Amino acid sequence: MSDNRPSRAEARAHQIATIKSTSRRLMAERGAPGLSLREVAREMGLVSSAIYRYFPTRDDLLTALIVDAYNDLGVAAERAVQRCSKRDATGRLHAAAASIRKWAKRNPSEYALIYGSPVPGYEAPEFTIEPATRVTMVLANIITDAWRESPVEGPAREASLGAMLELSGMEEVMPGVPDVVRARGLMVWTQIFGFVSFELFGHYRGSVRNANKFFDFVVDEIAETVLPRSRD
Repeated sequence: MSDNRPSRAEARAHQIATIKSTSRRLMAERGAPGLSLREVAREMGLVSSAIYRYFPTRDDLLTALIVDAYNDLGVAAERAVQRCSKRDATGRLHAAAASIRKWAKRNPSEYALIYGSPVPGYEAPEFTIEPATRVTMVLANIITDAWRESPVEGPAREASLGAMLELSGMEEVMPGVPDVVRARGLMVWTQIFGFVSFELFGHYRGSVRNANKFFDFVVDEIAETVLPRSRD
């Protein structure tokens, strides 16, 4: 007679998933600063010590939620871009931007956790950088691919950029791209997420009538700024 009981590893994975889903629900209701292991345990009908076996501290739980959010957003952007032709840089940029906005609107508390106000007393460990850069790399790759395949000569380098930006790090992210384009790539990142944050947190109320159309307009303007254009 076969034993259909879950293995210890499966049971642990299920419990971790339940802790995370409960934490996300509480975070959506009360915000990340108010999240505590005791409250999560109480919501699950467990004693606090049962939670500590999976997440020794609140910061460990927050880190796990942050990594999940970054990876989930990164996957959404990656999949959206994969459905576009690599030759259609503007289409890829629109697809990536739309996926970021869609994910944020579906997961507002997770978006606020990773792009909103810092949680008091919490400092993200260094290993969160890699998942955090997934969505950034999607945008950087769109720009890099477009310039690599373009016969158009890039804009002249501005001498002051070295005083403003970590150009050595940007060379690794966007290899073979003019420095001024790298600077504009950084602007792309901040403009897209700035729009999403303004929309999500209600800062466009009273100034934007149709957010969908305005978002398309913003992305078109971004594309005009950062993507190469043929010069006849």
